[in-house]
Amino acid sequence: MRIAIVGLGYVGLPLSLQFARSGASVLGLDVDRVKVEAINQGRSYIKHIESAAIAGLVKAGAFSASTDFSNVKKMDAVIICVPTPLNKNREPDISFITETGRSIAPHLKKGILIVLESTTYPGTTDEDLRAVLESGSGLKAGTDFHLAFSPEREDPGNPDSKVALIPKVIGGYTPACLERAKAVYGVAIKTLVPVSSCRAAEAAKLTENIFRSVNIALVNELKIVFTAMGIDVWEVINAAKTKPFGFMPFYPGPGLGGHCIPIDPFYLTWKAREYGENTRFIELAGEINTAMPAYVVHQVIAALNARKKALNGAKILVLGLAYKADVDDDRESPSYVLMTLLKERGAEVSYHDPCVPVIKLTREHPQWAGVKSIPWNQKSIKAFDLVLIATKHNSVDYRQLAAWTSCIVDSRNAMAGVKTKPGQVWKA
Repeated sequence: MRIAIVGLGYVGLPLSLQFARSGASVLGLDVDRVKVEAINQGRSYIKHIESAAIAGLVKAGAFSASTDFSNVKKMDAVIICVPTPLNKNREPDISFITETGRSIAPHLKKGILIVLESTTYPGTTDEDLRAVLESGSGLKAGTDFHLAFSPEREDPGNPDSKVALIPKVIGGYTPACLERAKAVYGVAIKTLVPVSSCRAAEAAKLTENIFRSVNIALVNELKIVFTAMGIDVWEVINAAKTKPFGFMPFYPGPGLGGHCIPIDPFYLTWKAREYGENTRFIELAGEINTAMPAYVVHQVIAALNARKKALNGAKILVLGLAYKADVDDDRESPSYVLMTLLKERGAEVSYHDPCVPVIKLTREHPQWAGVKSIPWNQKSIKAFDLVLIATKHNSVDYRQLAAWTSCIVDSRNAMAGVKTKPGQVWKA
């Protein structure tokens, strides 16, 4: 089976490797020449994926990469794994999907399967993408070529998460499209979960991420309330999760990060307006989560005030730039918002992250591009008035941190179990 996977990022690359390991001939397609060259040289550019895993499959001829989309004409299936961000007005931007559709449409052949994996609103696959593919190819979906949606389910940084073992939801444009998609994914994925349509599959993915967003908002709100009461929310959650039924633990933080949870709920909010429906619960959760960086900065100000220091002119170290522990993915990271808020208030801001040695150019925070992670040593850390823990990387020695600095604001409960001095650590 010959499969092209468009987009070699945090979703497309792991999926490519799994299909190649399973016996398929995989071609990765990307407009980024740096990624393409890295793949063909057997090098990884994602922290939790080892270069050896790529190099072995490239050497065996099972995996290669290209920027030439005309190769689609040789394929049995094309899987699209491209970003779906929000624009500056917090509206869905599916331009990466439609541009990909325009790039592959002229090269489609009869019988080929096209699958969209990018998270999006219901109707994207069978309306927007289908229209682009049909107009650009002269073929008809469901008759001349197969069309389906199968949402990605990646958990970067979790060593127990295996692509082959994560159940795969699949929705086809027609019953025949669904059967073809099942046949393709069945090569590489152990458990398939067929649903009635592309829209049902799109809605399932949004539901998964909205569930997380709403529950994280709940514990973020509880953190603020319990902190005002002098109660440690982390202690409360650890006690509550001992209940073997009716409770699922979620944890507070300095804001939401990653490409899914901060973005996906607003895809449904936007689409719901087309049907005259309001998503008040989702929007409220978004407001709470979006407000968390400001709350954390308020805690930083309080911690400095307790030491008779002002934020204006203070040297602040943000510890952790990636949006979650032990990954190099900084997309939508709340650390950028924290750093910007602190700098706007006059602080001198630096960061340390063992997973992100230098900040790459981002759409939302271009002003931080090129800034490098400061060294992790006693001399560097002691130079700061306050260290703000924004991401809990397991590779960071928090006992060293306690020994090297006198003021820590901890938004991730990273200092739990570490011996500290009274008043040294502030929970945020």
